[in-house]
Amino acid sequence: MTATPPDAGVTPRLRAALHAEVGKVVVGQGQAVDAVLAALAVGGHLLLEGPPGVAKTLLASAIGRACGLHNRRVQFTPDLLPSDLTGSLALRGGELAFRQGPVFTNVLLADEINRTPPKTQAALLEAMQERQVSVDGVAHPLPDPFVVLATENPIEYEGTYPLPEAQLDRFVMKITVGYPSPADEEALLRLRHTGVAPATLDDVRPIADAAVVGALRAEVDAVTVSDPIVSYVAALVRRTRELPAVSLGASPRAAVHLLAVAKAWARLSGRTFVVPDDVVALVPAVLRHRLVLTPEAELDQFTPEQALQTALASVPVPR
Repeated sequence: MTATPPDAGVTPRLRAALHAEVGKVVVGQGQAVDAVLAALAVGGHLLLEGPPGVAKTLLASAIGRACGLHNRRVQFTPDLLPSDLTGSLALRGGELAFRQGPVFTNVLLADEINRTPPKTQAALLEAMQERQVSVDGVAHPLPDPFVVLATENPIEYEGTYPLPEAQLDRFVMKITVGYPSPADEEALLRLRHTGVAPATLDDVRPIADAAVVGALRAEVDAVTVSDPIVSYVAALVRRTRELPAVSLGASPRAAVHLLAVAKAWARLSGRTFVVPDDVVALVPAVLRHRLVLTPEAELDQFTPEQALQTALASVPVPR
């Protein structure tokens, strides 16, 4: 039997094509593009955090368009009701019928998710976890694939409702979208604009569809993981719960997410097996937002990143 070349398959080609298309409107955010693609590959949700004006919304719109998936954007505000998101019953022809809300899409951009009250956040939680919406006791399944790309601003906290730990745990990754490098910022200014609007967004063409995303998922699911890697992931996650500076460590769900995203990362790199470097590279993105430090550690200005470095340093890497 002829061995399959390491770079054969849908995933590496899709990654290259997606970077090319998204690069028409967003410059210097390659890590975020890979993170969104990995989230699509494992059927997970992604939290993008960064200051205003770094193209978080534009990035999500461009990726949804390039992947050929239906996408919608919801601006989360203090007066947003759960029914504004999920849908509601309405009279049609003298009978009550369900009117779908914007959550019925493939890619939902939840813009500034921490600005809406907990009741609306909870409505999104069911959609994220159960892939369905319940209205008047009736469950309505969401389309497949369904991915939430949520954004939040780390600078301004007045009038916000921080996401509870249970909801943060539903996001497979939290990616920090920072300012571009000087060269990338100059390249951004050279892109074609109509006034202040990015005219190049119309140039982003679909290079995939739901079938291709399905093939991507199948390839990632087929990635092999050795027993030492499984033990390494489990030990890392357990170690976060044992650190004295951490009052709430990563959950078993976090271990499932870390291993799943490591498989996606391996496939994006053109491999059909996971290596320890895949796990190490993803630990900050997958585990950082799940840790809650003790008050004493926060007073000492200890950070979740330092806690994760301590965990990584104390768990032997499989050879």
